[in-house]
Amino acid sequence: MSDKKVVRVREVMKHKFDLVDGMTTVEEVLSKMKHVETKCVIIDKRHDDDEYGILLISDIAKEVLAKDRAPERVNVYEVMSKPVISVDAEMDIRYCARLFDKFGLSRAPVVENAKVIGVVSFTDMVLQGMVNKT
Repeated sequence: MSDKKVVRVREVMKHKFDLVDGMTTVEEVLSKMKHVETKCVIIDKRHDDDEYGILLISDIAKEVLAKDRAPERVNVYEVMSKPVISVDAEMDIRYCARLFDKFGLSRAPVVENAKVIGVVSFTDMVLQGMVNKT
């Protein structure tokens, strides 16, 4: 039996994140982002049978900036990823890191009781998780 402390996603995730509607323009998202440190926005469900989406800053760079599209004319739903892979708040960060590696993720929404409660990234897991383990 191991006496290593299990570090949960909830312990390292960022609790503050931006939640927007899919009809929001990229320009509006960039001007209204309050939590730039998450480097993403979560796109809210439109109804109970819908799924969450995610828009990374890198998506905006690739799909809007690099393609010389006007951010005021591009809606979030056009460039977001949906459905998004989410992680449970109680997941061990070691398994979360493996999930990220397997699916090529850099960050993901953290879900509890079918609601997004935060965002976690590789950086959060390494910088906060490795320190919390000791």
